Amino acid sequence: MWLRYGVTASGELASIDEYVRGKTNLTCLYCGGGLTAKKGNVKQHHFAHTGETCKLVARRIKTKAFPTLPLYDNFNIQLKGEELEQLKVLWREYGAASIPIPKDLISFRWELKGLLEASGANTYQFADLGKIPVGALPLASFNRVQEPLLLAKLTELERSTAVAETAGLSCLQERLADLKIYRAQLRRILLNSLYFLEVKTASQTFYKIGITTRSIAERIAEVQRDVREHYSDAVVNLLGLWESRGNVELYFKHRYRVFNYRIGTLTEYFAFPDVKLILKDLYAMESKILSEVELEAIGSGDTY
Repeated sequence: MWLRYGVTASGELASIDEYVRGKTNLTCLYCGGGLTAKKGNVKQHHFAHTGETCKLVARRIKTKAFPTLPLYDNFNIQLKGEELEQLKVLWREYGAASIPIPKDLISFRWELKGLLEASGANTYQFADLGKIPVGALPLASFNRVQEPLLLAKLTELERSTAVAETAGLSCLQERLADLKIYRAQLRRILLNSLYFLEVKTASQTFYKIGITTRSIAERIAEVQRDVREHYSDAVVNLLGLWESRGNVELYFKHRYRVFNYRIGTLTEYFAFPDVKLILKDLYAMESKILSEVELEAIGSGDTY
């Protein structure tokens, strides 16, 4: 986990996605030191201190303690590798077939974390949360699980910051930085619309999932230019657009990863045997109605 936000000279938060590689005019939220954008091919794109890394950021990189959106870009529910593989085996043998799971096959940690729930005498079944690591939870249900967690984390960070401010604690600067980073991430997914495109060529049809804050016509034109470098006759059609659903994109890719269809360096494309099932999953999502808290997050445009 890396530092992905810096502060501009005017006090606004800026994401690593907005900057090219090299030294920037941004400063660290935690110490005020200068930042350099690191955008290589191995590590996640991030900001590093132009000079010596401050102790707060160094500690957070080591402990992976930067604030992140729950269930946004990691769907393992904090399971270790072996434990995750065991859960996947359990899903294939019992969950996918809706067969009750015998109690002696259950890990206490799975039950404690809410991944499995009792279904009868000495038997269990997968809870909604437990279906996320294996990509089995429909998109509409995923939204219902994730959205309360997103707002609960925001409330937790706001309360922590308020306590530090009221008590005059020395950690106030650090907690303010955490809150602003989290708000910036939340604002980003709420401002983005999810789109689903069909790409038709003379030889085959495939699909693209993505998010955008711009007009969908502009985005489609870009996609068509990208694809026509590989298929000169490609035609791109919009199959769906869901406003303020930027939270869904990465889970969609996780859920349908076995259908991923790479086109050169392009990675957001999929080839489905029956796209009707995918459209049914997408269109089962309710229209996003922003709460007062979410509207405030969108309009905040945090400055530091």
